[in-house]
Amino acid sequence: MTLDSLLVSRDMDVVRVLRATLEKLAINVEVSPGAHAGGESLTRSKFDAVIVDCDDVQGGIEVLRELRSTTSNKTSVSFAILNGKTTTQQAFENGANFVLQKPLTSSSTLRCFNTAMSFMVRERRRYFRCPLEMPVILTFPEGQDVKTVTSNLSEGGMAVKLANGKPNTVLPKVHFMLPGTHSAMEPKAEIVWSDGRGQAGIRFVDVPASCQQQLESWIMRRMESDEN
Repeated sequence: MTLDSLLVSRDMDVVRVLRATLEKLAINVEVSPGAHAGGESLTRSKFDAVIVDCDDVQGGIEVLRELRSTTSNKTSVSFAILNGKTTTQQAFENGANFVLQKPLTSSSTLRCFNTAMSFMVRERRRYFRCPLEMPVILTFPEGQDVKTVTSNLSEGGMAVKLANGKPNTVLPKVHFMLPGTHSAMEPKAEIVWSDGRGQAGIRFVDVPASCQQQLESWIMRRMESDEN
């Protein structure tokens, strides 16, 4: 699986070390030399990791702080690169998940990103939306069952064709079978949005552990299949 990262830095030593490290881990890297360019990239694209040179890029700490308010990257795994101005505690308080100290070395960055890989893969899997038409039965609070089909499926929910879906409606059961499996899944769910044109978004709120594991594995296989 190839992951995507954004590096906000103008320090060529930082860029050189991180390019080599990320290449070893099959992580693509887009480099932005300044805070403004980095902010534009964050509004335009989804990244699995965001790496910010907080002390040597003017406005770098603001990029890190504002990351959590972006639409696509608010849950991306974030790395703060420090050089004596910002403390480790301040970096964490501003949203960093991991901290690197200058001067960067190949061994320290490789250790850090090896540790972070599982978080990045989990974030990619959670964010991934699989285009999919699959039969679904929605059970409403009154006991009414509605048959419909999905338009996409993710680890946390699905989009379905639904003419009269009202947001905040709790669904005691959503019944479906993942393609290629023989086990029924029946999580509790909630309608979280409706576009008024026959499409609605459903968020899973209570998924049995065995079903969650099966869903995660199925999503992972689809992700890897779509990349090949």
